[in-house]
Amino acid sequence: MKLKEIIVVEGRDDTTAIKRAVDADTIETNGSAVSEKTLEKIRHAQEKRGVIILTDPDYPGQRIRQIVQDAVPGCRHAFVEKQDALRKKGRGLGVEHASPEVIRQALKDAHVMTEAPVELITKEDLVTAGLIGGPKAKARRERLGAELKIGYVNGKQLYNRLMMFEITKEDFALALTRILQEENNE
Repeated sequence: MKLKEIIVVEGRDDTTAIKRAVDADTIETNGSAVSEKTLEKIRHAQEKRGVIILTDPDYPGQRIRQIVQDAVPGCRHAFVEKQDALRKKGRGLGVEHASPEVIRQALKDAHVMTEAPVELITKEDLVTAGLIGGPKAKARRERLGAELKIGYVNGKQLYNRLMMFEITKEDFALALTRILQEENNE
């Protein structure tokens, strides 16, 4: 069975990894300098079949994701966690290193960002939860991003991402409870 949406990836190796995981078409951005011609292809794909953005869990991948989201609203976003995108031997980070199972799960869990985000979780909630400031904040944000399938971001961007994906207070509280239980069991 073929995936209806077209997947936006960074390069040829990502396309190869996607095709090992699912039967899908891709559009390659060929790096973080996304051309207007590529954005036009993505706009057309969004109108006809829908688009899922799946970029590397690093700064250039986030930059590409933001450029495409700004130019083509309504795309779904899939995330691969950093530990799942590491090259098995040597250095390297990217979707091309993720297993087919990880890619399939990321595509299954894809979210749509909303245009007019609604504040369901406040910045104070993030501080109280120890997600901004404090010795365990970064590790907690990494776990929260994985738990909610929204990817890892710094403290400032976490607030925005929670709003854009309309994460409810209940989902946030459940994820935070699981993270705190894991910490207590360590």
